[in-house]
Amino acid sequence: MAIAYLGLGSNIGDREGSLKNAIAKLSEVQGIEVTKISSQYETKPYGKTDQPDFMNMAIEVDTNLTPLDLLETVLGVEHELGRVRNEVWGPRSIDIDVLLYEDLELQLTDLKVPHPEMHLRSFVIDPLNEIAPKREHPTLHMTVEKIKDKLDKSQSAE
Repeated sequence: MAIAYLGLGSNIGDREGSLKNAIAKLSEVQGIEVTKISSQYETKPYGKTDQPDFMNMAIEVDTNLTPLDLLETVLGVEHELGRVRNEVWGPRSIDIDVLLYEDLELQLTDLKVPHPEMHLRSFVIDPLNEIAPKREHPTLHMTVEKIKDKLDKSQSAE
């Protein structure tokens, strides 16, 4: 079994319900066991700011799925829960990202692990820090806790 971390977000419709439904759907998948769930964090939109605030969270899963099968599964859950991809960074009922998969570093067309911008986004790092503060980012060689501290300092300096 591999340990992977997923980031979840929603900013339209029943945000909290969408997050809970996504976790429930993922829990039903053969080969995925949800082992840790962060609190929900209300956050401002990133990139495209003229849209409703998000609810974000992170989960830890034990899985025997390959990284690409895990991606295919989360995309399927997004679709099942009504996700429509109309615009980059646009509003969404549910968004699920593969953040980390063991210590793997992958650079594929459809999947990049670790998630390429996770260390720049408080809405990803804050919930991830809640459930995995000592987890090391495989390319930055820093713990999530250290990334959060650095990110908090850079944001307070702005």
